[in-house]
Amino acid sequence: MLLQHERIWITGAQGQVGSAFARMLDTTELDVLLTDIDEVDITDMDAVRNYAEMYRPDCVINCAGICGPAFCEENSDLAYKVNAVGARNLSVAARSVHAELVQISTDDIFDGRASEPYNEFSTPMPVTVYGKSKLAGEEFVKTIAPKFLIIRSSWVYGDGENFVTQLLRRAETESCIRVPGDQLGAPTSADEVAKVIYRLLEKDAYGLYHAVCGGVCSRYEFARRILTLAGKNTEILKADNAGENGHPSYAVLDNLMLRLDDIELPVSWEEALRAYMNKMRR
Repeated sequence: MLLQHERIWITGAQGQVGSAFARMLDTTELDVLLTDIDEVDITDMDAVRNYAEMYRPDCVINCAGICGPAFCEENSDLAYKVNAVGARNLSVAARSVHAELVQISTDDIFDGRASEPYNEFSTPMPVTVYGKSKLAGEEFVKTIAPKFLIIRSSWVYGDGENFVTQLLRRAETESCIRVPGDQLGAPTSADEVAKVIYRLLEKDAYGLYHAVCGGVCSRYEFARRILTLAGKNTEILKADNAGENGHPSYAVLDNLMLRLDDIELPVSWEEALRAYMNKMRR
């Protein structure tokens, strides 16, 4: 049960999933600790261990990470330091205080060459530094943390910079935008990922879960829906350049374990996007 976790530590609390989960916990009586790199650098083992020993959380939600595939290719040491070593440090700290660890991961741990959705039993084969570093983080969590949840999602958007905000900003100055028509995935709002985390903690679940919104679309279709909801007339042209922005060409995940465990599934990507756009207007 979620209330068994009286004190929850969220790292990367200013990020998309971190801030969404923190908002969700605002209405609970839980003691929530929010840190980002300025408070606790997860790549610093001593800082992580000292914070964990001082506050002794019951659950650690690791939302910190380096996410840009192109940036990771150019800064591979930093990508591994944050995405892999950071996850290791938190796993060690969680073990020392007997806390559960929730690790946020990604569809990029797959090679994107499949023709059907990847489920939790599909074999990871990352081809990018980003994907490889996130998979390394998963392995540290599995081998060190005493109890863990690994949540993989795809095309996540929420507070801060993301595909939606970047597209809307470009639409302010560009009359025509080219977007890949051959990249397929399930756009997923950070709010929906946060809801899945909450449901899994409520059920005292354990292991690996995919958490993506229902349905599949291309980046092109996603972009068109965003601009339609925003009332923009910017022309969207379909480009065939899958993989050029560093993301897998096929990033479709299957929420198999959520179904098998009878956990409520995220809403469709269209419904989640409407909710996000409505929130942006407030």
